Amino acid sequence: MSAPVCVARIGAAHGVRGAVKLWTFTEDPLAVKHYGPLFTKDGARQFEVTHVREAKGHLVATFKGVSTRDEAERLNGLELYVPRERLPETDDDEYYHADLIGLAAVTTGDQPLGKVTAIHNFGAGDIIEIAPPQGATMLLPFTNAVVPTVDLAGRRVIIELPGEIEGEEPSPSRPREDGDP
Repeated sequence: MSAPVCVARIGAAHGVRGAVKLWTFTEDPLAVKHYGPLFTKDGARQFEVTHVREAKGHLVATFKGVSTRDEAERLNGLELYVPRERLPETDDDEYYHADLIGLAAVTTGDQPLGKVTAIHNFGAGDIIEIAPPQGATMLLPFTNAVVPTVDLAGRRVIIELPGEIEGEEPSPSRPREDGDP
């Protein structure tokens, strides 16, 4: 089985009959009902969605075997996963985060940068996080200009490093932009 993909996170209980708020990480939020059983990352617990409906900014869902508010409250914060092979294929230039995590990151000159450790989105677009063998991780825009090639078969991404990375100290060979020495 391939690496599991997180498709949802359970939130607070909703009502008194075991329903929960559910945040999905899928293109079609309601598709979570059609992926088959969902499970926790460690595989120790499995959940079958019996009913789901849209609400403001989330879904309201019920799971087989969860019928009280107390049972629902104990699920708060659980992330739910499915095997990668249960998900639909992606279009060209679309990737599941799980497909990218762990790929080698190299420059356009084939110099190693590190490994992809995460993909983030804080509201202004996707950010790729790369951990070098030593030192702090790099956060770069996940755009075609910065990541011109994703080679899943070759297990790598090619990175065109921007001219300046925020927080980077200017090098002695490059004049400071503010004109100071």
